[in-house]
Amino acid sequence: MSQHLSYLFLKWQAIALLLFNRREAALRCFAAMLALRPDDRYALASRAHVFAQQGRMKEALAAQEQLVREGHAPLAADWFNLGYLLEESGQPERAEQALRRALELDPKMDRAWYGLALVLIQARRYDEAVAALKKNTELQPMSPFGWYQLARVHVDRHEPEEAAKIIRHLHGFEPKVAAQLERETGLRVSPSA
Repeated sequence: MSQHLSYLFLKWQAIALLLFNRREAALRCFAAMLALRPDDRYALASRAHVFAQQGRMKEALAAQEQLVREGHAPLAADWFNLGYLLEESGQPERAEQALRRALELDPKMDRAWYGLALVLIQARRYDEAVAALKKNTELQPMSPFGWYQLARVHVDRHEPEEAAKIIRHLHGFEPKVAAQLERETGLRVSPSA
C-alpha cells in the first residue's frame, strides 16, 4: 500500500475509533500517521485533543506545543488551544502570550478575547480584562458568557452602576443569567429601568 493510502486508512480508522470512544487505539493511529508525516496538522491537533479529553494535560500540552512549533504556519485556533491548555495547566503568563498570538492571527476570534479576559481577570488586570471582554461582546453580542464576566469585573472594580447596566441588558435576552448575577452580586435591577 502506498504511503498516501496508508495515511488515509489510518486517518479513517482513527475517526471510526473515536466514534466508538476508543481513544487509546485512536492515539496509536495518530502516532502511526505522524510516523508517516511528522508535521501533519490533523494528527498533531487530534492527538492533543484526545489527550486533553483524557485529562492527560501534560501530554496534551506537549502535543499542542509541537503543533505550533512545526514548520507550517500555525492557525489562530492552534494558538487558542495552546492558550487554553496553558491556562488549564496553571500557566497564565504563557497562556496570555498564546492567546495574544491567536488574536494577532485572527483579531475576530471571540473565544480568544474571552480566554484572554479570563487570564487577565486572574491576574487582577481589570482594565485590560474589560477591554478584552468588550471586544468579546462586540463579536458575540448574544452570548451571555462575556457579559457575565464583564459584570463581575465591574463589581470587582467597585462599579455597581456599570454592572447594573449589563444585568439590565441581560434581562432582555438571558434572564436566567441576569438573575444569577443579581444573586451573586446582591444588585437588584429592574429589567425596564
